[in-house]
Amino acid sequence: MSQPQKEPLRELSQRELQELQKRGKATSERQDVIKRAKALLAVTGGQSFSQAARSVGFASSDTVSHLVGRFNRHGLASLLIASGRGRKPTYSDADRQTMLSTLESPPVKKVDGSATWSLSLLEHRLRETALPKVSASTVGRTLRAAGYVYGRSRTWCQTGSVLRKRKAGVVRVSDPKTEEKKA
Repeated sequence: MSQPQKEPLRELSQRELQELQKRGKATSERQDVIKRAKALLAVTGGQSFSQAARSVGFASSDTVSHLVGRFNRHGLASLLIASGRGRKPTYSDADRQTMLSTLESPPVKKVDGSATWSLSLLEHRLRETALPKVSASTVGRTLRAAGYVYGRSRTWCQTGSVLRKRKAGVVRVSDPKTEEKKA
């Protein structure tokens, strides 16, 4: 049975309204976020909780009621899944930084058997030193998230960043338009 409308939607600021409209129309946004934004916009437009729930495909008006309550308390953060839900991250930021710092240091040819990093070699080194249960897919996802790609030279290199030889020594030069070029 649906709940009565105990907590009405508070007045939205102009920025919040624009953000809800943008997220409601976005094609690259997650579907659950789009549904929540559309439901809040429907309630803002004067629809009841049950009408808003039906218009976006929620099973009951309770969902919209809980969403409105969360929005009144937390604002736009309520569009994301409530805290405590979903799987907790297996590796911390420090673990990810360990993966990246291991990649930055060159492999020891006598120990590792190679002069360049491969994904399996990097996984092997991390398992020996810091992260005993890390998998190659986790290392690969972490590197890709940090902006690295596996290039033609069969090494991991950072996209939009290159080492250049200067009079003062070797410096890292970054392209400020990297993100624009990726899109």
